[in-house]
Amino acid sequence: MPSGSAEPGVPTPRSEPVGPSESVASPGPVAPPGPVGSVGPPGPVRSVGPVGPGPAGEPRTGVAALSLRYQIGVALALAVVAIGVCVHLGMTFLHVAPANTVTREHGEAVDDWIYPEFEQNWKLFAPNPLQQNISIQVRAEVRGPDGRTLTTGWYDLSAEDGEAIDGNLLPSHTQQNELRRAWDFFVATHDGENRPVGLRGSLSEAYLRRIMVLRLDRDAAVRATTGGAGIIERVQVRSRTSNVPPPEWSREKVSTTPSYRELPWWKVSQDEARGGVR
Repeated sequence: MPSGSAEPGVPTPRSEPVGPSESVASPGPVAPPGPVGSVGPPGPVRSVGPVGPGPAGEPRTGVAALSLRYQIGVALALAVVAIGVCVHLGMTFLHVAPANTVTREHGEAVDDWIYPEFEQNWKLFAPNPLQQNISIQVRAEVRGPDGRTLTTGWYDLSAEDGEAIDGNLLPSHTQQNELRRAWDFFVATHDGENRPVGLRGSLSEAYLRRIMVLRLDRDAAVRATTGGAGIIERVQVRSRTSNVPPPEWSREKVSTTPSYRELPWWKVSQDEARGGVR
């Protein structure tokens, strides 16, 4: 059979020229033919439809909802707080840590940061638990509206703090530590004759005296005694110290007789008296 002839009954494909407005698409990659006679499972059919608009975005909340200017302000505020916390923790660690190169070089800066509000009475790796009950008591000379001066009795401020803490699941830091730390600060900066030792002696006196005046201002008993119209002129502080009794099973003998340390009278300045009893 001639090569140019076609089989009878089979149409011969026509070869049409490609016009200038038509382009021939390049064929894509052709998959290799599978084995003859093998029929694979049909692949998933994807429906093609018009692409509609996507769902609306969720509304922004929290800091993300703020404008850029306020977001920058919040970031700066958080950075300042974080830096302050890190500095305080670092200073406290250096204060309670054993002597080292940093504390010998910058010990004064550490003390200025810690004293008097953040002072600690323990050292890292060497705790010193208290074995005594120490109560801080105060009395005052109050000048009444008629010009007469009245001396109050002794008020046990430590006992008042103990009553406020007893049964309180979340007692404040002030109730637990303010009075005790103020007294420890005073004792550490004064000798046995109540004379200041070092430059922080006068600071500890002013700190303790100011606490006494503020506590007397809030004391209902003082207000009842003075009629609520007196002005504190002088205060006197003393401590009552007694040893913690040993447990019943111990053979240790400890005296429980209290001892007192009485400080001289302190004159209250006008600035401090403004926060005192009126």
